[in-house]
Formats: sequence, structure tokens, C-alpha cells
Amino acid sequence: MIGTVDPSPNMPAPVLAAYSYCEAVTGQQARNFAYGIRLLPTPKRRAMSALYAFSRRVDDIGDGALADDVKVARLDETRSVLARIHDGAVDEDDTDPVAVALAHAARAFPIPLGGLDELIDGVQMDVRGETYETWDDLRTYCRCVAGAIGRLSLGVFGTEPGAHGADRAPEYADTLGLALQLTNILRDVREDAEGGRTYLPADDLAKFGCSAGFNGPTPPAGSDFAGLVHFEVRRARALFAEGYRLLPMLDRRSGACVAAMAGIYRRLLDRIERDPEAVLRGRVSLPGREKAYVAVRGLSGLDTRHVTRRTVRRRA
Repeated sequence: MIGTVDPSPNMPAPVLAAYSYCEAVTGQQARNFAYGIRLLPTPKRRAMSALYAFSRRVDDIGDGALADDVKVARLDETRSVLARIHDGAVDEDDTDPVAVALAHAARAFPIPLGGLDELIDGVQMDVRGETYETWDDLRTYCRCVAGAIGRLSLGVFGTEPGAHGADRAPEYADTLGLALQLTNILRDVREDAEGGRTYLPADDLAKFGCSAGFNGPTPPAGSDFAGLVHFEVRRARALFAEGYRLLPMLDRRSGACVAAMAGIYRRLLDRIERDPEAVLRGRVSLPGREKAYVAVRGLSGLDTRHVTRRTVRRRA
């Protein structure tokens, strides 16, 4: 699944500098993501950093303090940059390092760049202040901002030749993206509320008496906040279980990268489940030693072997 361009150490200096810029952005802004992609060979790691840097640009527009009309204009400009990349119209000496790196990555790997258009669509939903009545509504948003990233990443990872069920790999990558995004939503529920955003489905909030929202370190009076969190955790776990079926289809290092990133979020989910109100008091995170354990587990192939055994039992 790898294209004809070899992103070797002899690549032109402007392209190498562009990748270095993207890797710096990734290291500074996305510690969990950066931790996972360290397990990849250099060409794939660089390509993933270019994808992250472009995605971060889109997210920063949506999360920034600009007026909504300015955000819309900036998103339109970013979509135009994406179109130039898609059309092969970005030169190596272009002044936009993210565009240079992503253009090179898109020539080296079969990255479905339309997924970045979907990401922009999702951020536009944020700018419009959309809310979500049902899980199906929220799923549509999550597929734009996270499922698409899963499919984009699969373009870099590729699948192993002859991998059983590889035609479903994009579906599993998409579902794993949904699992990560729902975990993010649970972790950031207080932060999002302070920014005037509510992502959890309105019918779930109503079911557990949480329609008043989350504007402090304690749940709404009379609510079953723990019940709400546990309900969403079960939904996320089901998505993880389905998305993990991607692992046996990947090469060892790509599988280790995915297992590490997903493993970090699954452990965040465990922490949130044990103490639901922690997400109202501050950001839940993992210490470095626990991330290191997850990375070693991914490299050892434990998660991949577990999923493989479970899949074989299902087929038997």
C-alpha cells in the first residue's frame, strides 16, 4: 500500500525542514499521539506528524477566540490549502511547512485526503454551535473529527498483504477513532462546558438528570452523573472492542503504534470509570511510566495476539 516516493534521508532540505516543523508541533501539542508514533519507522512517523500538524491547524481555528465569521473564513482558506495539496500544486519551497510536509507524505503514501475535508466539516459544526440530540447525531460529528483521522492514519500504516478481512480495515480504523473521541469527550466535559459546548447526547443527559450541564467541580444537583459516565464508558468500550479488530491487519510497528495510542485512552477510560467526578475537577491523565508500559505492551504484540485469538474463535 506504499506509493513510489521514497521519503529517504536524502530528501530535499526544504521538505526535511517541513517535516521537522511538523514533528515539533506534534511533540509540543499532542503528547499521547507523539508517544504512539515514536514506535513507527521514520517515513511513517514523519507522515503522521504532517497529518497531525494539519489537523491541529484546523482544530486551533475552531477552538480559538476569533469571531465566528473569521473562523469560517480561516477554515475556507485551510480547505483551499488542502485542495492545492490534493492537486499537487504545493512546491517544495512553499512558505507553508505543513503544506509542504503533507504534500510529500501524500505522494509517499495513499492517504485519503478527503478525510481532512471531513475534519474541516466537523470543526464547522463546532463553529455553528451544533448540539447533539442522540448518539447517532454525535456519531456523525465524531466520524468527521476522529473517524476520518483513523482512516487517514490507515493510509500511512497500510495493511499486511493477505490480511484476513482487510477490506474492512477502514471501517475498524473509523470505529477506533470514534472510541478515542468519545473518551476525549468524557475527559473534557468540564473544559468543554466552560467553553459553552456540550457534546454528550441530549437524550443521555436527560436520562441521567444532567441536562443542566457541567459548570463546576460537582455534578448537577439530583443527577446520576456516575450513571451517565458509566453508560458512556460502556459505549466507548464497545467501540474499542470493534476497532481493535484492525490490529492483526497491520505490520508489527504500525500495530504497536495503534495499540499504544488506543491503550493510553483505554486506561484513561478506566480511570474515569473508577472516579467519574474526576473529570469535573480537572483533566484526567496518565503518568509517563504508565504510558511506557502501554508502549511496551504494544511492541510485544500482546493486544494484537489477544484480538487475533478472539477473531479466530469467532470464525470457528
